[in-house]
Amino acid sequence: MNSVSVFVSKLLQVFLLFLLSAGLAHAATPLVEPVWLLENLDKPDIRVLDLQSSGGYQRAHLPGSVSTDYGQWRVKDRHGVPKMLPGKDYLDNLIGQLGIDNSTHVILAPVGASASDMAVATRIYWTFKAMGHDNISILNGGLIAYSQMPGSYFDQEAHVPEAKQFKSQVRADYFPDVKEVKAVLDRGVTFVDSRSYAEYIGKVAGRGERVGTIPGSILLSFDRFVVKGSGRFHDLDKIKEIYQTSGVPLVGEQISFCHTGHRTSLSWFVSHELLGNKDARMYDGSTIEWAARPDLPLEVLYQRQ
Repeated sequence: MNSVSVFVSKLLQVFLLFLLSAGLAHAATPLVEPVWLLENLDKPDIRVLDLQSSGGYQRAHLPGSVSTDYGQWRVKDRHGVPKMLPGKDYLDNLIGQLGIDNSTHVILAPVGASASDMAVATRIYWTFKAMGHDNISILNGGLIAYSQMPGSYFDQEAHVPEAKQFKSQVRADYFPDVKEVKAVLDRGVTFVDSRSYAEYIGKVAGRGERVGTIPGSILLSFDRFVVKGSGRFHDLDKIKEIYQTSGVPLVGEQISFCHTGHRTSLSWFVSHELLGNKDARMYDGSTIEWAARPDLPLEVLYQRQ
């Protein structure tokens, strides 16, 4: 190889490394910190979705952020099961109306007062992922953490974005239906119950609903993953410790569930996104669908005195 060829080869290598590093620099991470958001709020390729109530949004919100109603992200399915993942066409329209296209980096900004607040974000995050959109992040600690940072500022003027075209690339493996979940259970795969201890043992349940847990499930309540009284996730070492003490494997196929697919979205987010277990899935229908089926088993661990 002559000197010219060597030079061209090295130039191509440098160019490819530049492209790779540029891609990595702009890749969305599952969590972004308040300081990062403050420094990037004015970037044209970012859309911040404010997950407060409409009244909270009117009082104060991040500059340029768009309000969205959590209730729009979960609907009754064709079998009458409430709070389920909407269909592709519905979501394409909803997301497009929020000024988001397939190249937009979406930042989800929940209130951040509790694990339940953060689960609003993780549920919508999961929805975007199920629709094939990976360019999405959650504000760690939510709006409360952002407000506590020096230099943070808010706006009161509502922002109405120009609608864009969004086209989902549906990943059906993200939302197994009840038939597939039963088949997975029969194979002996790990099931994780993200609800409270009282729900897990069958002491309480939704109104008119059969009590109990999916047989063989391990309890790992969703609220253990955030610092108590906040919306900030524990660091990875602490999260791994929580998994190990609960008996839930860090890797391998597993399905988590709760009551309506809200709380368990946070459990899925921790396992699939933060710990990188791509074999972790969540059951959207959860017990509100499972318990309504008398042909499906439930295990009651509670012993009345």
